[in-house]
Amino acid sequence: MDIQRFNQKIRLRHFHALAAVAQQKSISAAAKTLSISQPALSKTLAELKQLCGYDIIIRQGQGVILTHEAQQLLPHALQILNTLQHATDSLFALETSPVQVIRLAALTTVAMGILPRIIDAFHHRNPNVQLQVSTLHNNVLLAALRAREYDLGIGRLADKTFMDGLEYELLFTEKIKLVVNPAHPLLKGNVSLASAMNWPVVISPEGTAPWRIAQRILESQDCRLPETRIETSSTSLARQLALHYNYVWFVPSGAVREDLVHQALSPLPLVFTDPGETVGIITPTDALFNTTVERLRTTIREQSQTLNENTFL
Repeated sequence: MDIQRFNQKIRLRHFHALAAVAQQKSISAAAKTLSISQPALSKTLAELKQLCGYDIIIRQGQGVILTHEAQQLLPHALQILNTLQHATDSLFALETSPVQVIRLAALTTVAMGILPRIIDAFHHRNPNVQLQVSTLHNNVLLAALRAREYDLGIGRLADKTFMDGLEYELLFTEKIKLVVNPAHPLLKGNVSLASAMNWPVVISPEGTAPWRIAQRILESQDCRLPETRIETSSTSLARQLALHYNYVWFVPSGAVREDLVHQALSPLPLVFTDPGETVGIITPTDALFNTTVERLRTTIREQSQTLNENTFL
């Protein structure tokens, strides 16, 4: 690559073209998104190829994907486009700009954990964007995204039939913790998973990720959930039972991060080898490229990276 020539000749249209093709995985769809003709887009990609000195796209089936080298360039292109958008926002009075609405769906456990941080960070940078946020269980979330009821989701990877028409980007892996209030008798002596199951238990309903992980952990240690357990899809109810009563709560670690940091709840000193289950960004595969949605996606990645660096995951 001729760096000097690249710096002199590169234009925003090249970055817009790269981002649109990455999102749409189709030359025709990307051209439509950019409101230009297919030949014009192909010419722009050819210019970018000449400037970079490597191929930009690879034909795959009926569509295209970015080459490995182009994928390395993509985050920088998105950052430049985001910076330009921020500069544009600062030049014009935001109160006179129309409010853009972004619809976000998230797991209920994510709403208890990382979601407030994501919303706060995003709103500091994008004060003229209205976020419409719903908390849903994973199967409902996936169905709603397939129906285009939301622009973006934070959910779990599911079976292929549930992921049809959706793209998934891994953010982090959540493990299960057993948490209790700090005055719980279990914290006063040696504790085992079997002894914990002699206390009242609260857990997400059968079929959910916390249930699956809990079952794997219990089976690995020849234990069973008590028949008198409380099953609830309400994380706020489960939290109250653990916080104010002597319930043992099976909960994804990210959902109780703040409670653990501030010692409102305490983890039982039990170590499990179960890998947990993944959480990621989910979007409809045919969603039109939207700069604001991309900024939200970037914020989600940034906050997830911060969470990954914390020992509570």
